[in-house]
Amino acid sequence: MERPGPSGVTGSEASGPDPQLAVTMGFTGFGKKARTFDLEAMFEQTRRTAVERSRKTLEAREKEEEMNREKELRRQSEDLEPTSSGSNVARDCSQSSSRDTSSSESEASSESSGDELIGPPLPLKMAEEPVNHMEEDILGPLPPPLGEDVEEDDDDDDDDDSEEEENPVQKIPDSHEITLKHGTKTVSALGLDPSGARLVTGGYDYDVKFWDFAGMDASFKAFRSLQPCECHQIKSLQYSNTGDMILVVSGSSQAKVIDRDGFEVMECIKGDQYIVDMANTKGHTAMLHTGSWHPKIKGEFMTCSNDATVRTWEVENPKKQKSVFKPRTMQGKKVIPTTCTYSRDGNLIAAACQNGSIQIWDRNLTGTTCLLWAHAEVYVI
Repeated sequence: MERPGPSGVTGSEASGPDPQLAVTMGFTGFGKKARTFDLEAMFEQTRRTAVERSRKTLEAREKEEEMNREKELRRQSEDLEPTSSGSNVARDCSQSSSRDTSSSESEASSESSGDELIGPPLPLKMAEEPVNHMEEDILGPLPPPLGEDVEEDDDDDDDDDSEEEENPVQKIPDSHEITLKHGTKTVSALGLDPSGARLVTGGYDYDVKFWDFAGMDASFKAFRSLQPCECHQIKSLQYSNTGDMILVVSGSSQAKVIDRDGFEVMECIKGDQYIVDMANTKGHTAMLHTGSWHPKIKGEFMTCSNDATVRTWEVENPKKQKSVFKPRTMQGKKVIPTTCTYSRDGNLIAAACQNGSIQIWDRNLTGTTCLLWAHAEVYVI
């Protein structure tokens, strides 16, 4: 029978762990001796590994710099003295072999550095992926791959194609095209002969030019140029229904009618600007905006002006207007008409005003009473 020791533990219990106690406590290694580590040796090994890794990185950089210098020297030599194709092939082979050897050396160094690592095991993903220290030394964002540049170029080409397809000028079914040079300033008025044989243009340079398509030569020059309204910009030009007269509306208060060759037929009279009621004056007192010929009656036309009136005229009677129409707002105030026109049958007169309204009168009735007063929200179906 064994005698208990000083601590009350028998010799068999002191010699080894009790298996029943290990099962009860749930420890498989219960009672084994703890593992010891030499920290100084581990630190020394880690320092050596770091020194070796930095040395290999410096060697790789030096090799890369030497290869770059060799490439520059080869480019300079190729620029000065072109070599034969055989030497180029041999050089490419040597470069590829040097690259292969450098890549194999880098792989071997990475494997050796991986074998020399000391410490706890790496996670599964870090252990499977090799560490590339050259990529860690690169500063700045990486350049985009070549595929993205190609896609961007394709997108730009597609945008250009879509812009060309959406250009409305290309949808005009024209077979021939010419360019007529009116002048150096803005062309503000165009008028086409009803037969399509002649064209008249006017602009901010005060000139009115006549173009004859049948008698035009390769120079495409106008056969006549004149200034019917002196120093006033041309606002509107319109041929009559028969094509023998042209209505000229300028920035002055007096409209003119010229024949198809440019000679003056009549000039509207100017009104008295000191009279309050514009219906009592014989003509416009402010700048004109536009004019229009009557679609049925020869020699009748109308004009609108900044004096807030629309007036009808007859070519045979230039000393006084035929009738006066005065646009008004809903509150009865004056409003300036910016454009005017006849209906197709010529019985109605319409004017668009600065306040956004469209007002229509009976041609045979003079005054301010309009048949229709509409706002600018007009829908064309």
